[in-house]
Amino acid sequence: MAQPAPTTAPLAPREEELPLDPEAVERAYRLHRARRAAKAKRHRERTWANVRFWVLLAVAVAVALLLAARTLGEIQRVFGL
Repeated sequence: MAQPAPTTAPLAPREEELPLDPEAVERAYRLHRARRAAKAKRHRERTWANVRFWVLLAVAVAVALLLAARTLGEIQRVFGL
């Protein structure tokens, strides 16, 4: 018949284990805070890029319409239409 496995006492914490890094929590906090700040900065930059695009598009269309109107006016004046 097989013999039962020898039982071992529960492991007691060893004294020579390294303690937790006391600065780990602070570093993790700074890391996540920097991530949130970077995400907010990307969002602001994307928003302002969108605003700049639409403003420049509106200015370009306005300039194109102004040039078209002036050109049409000159054509009418030259050819007497």
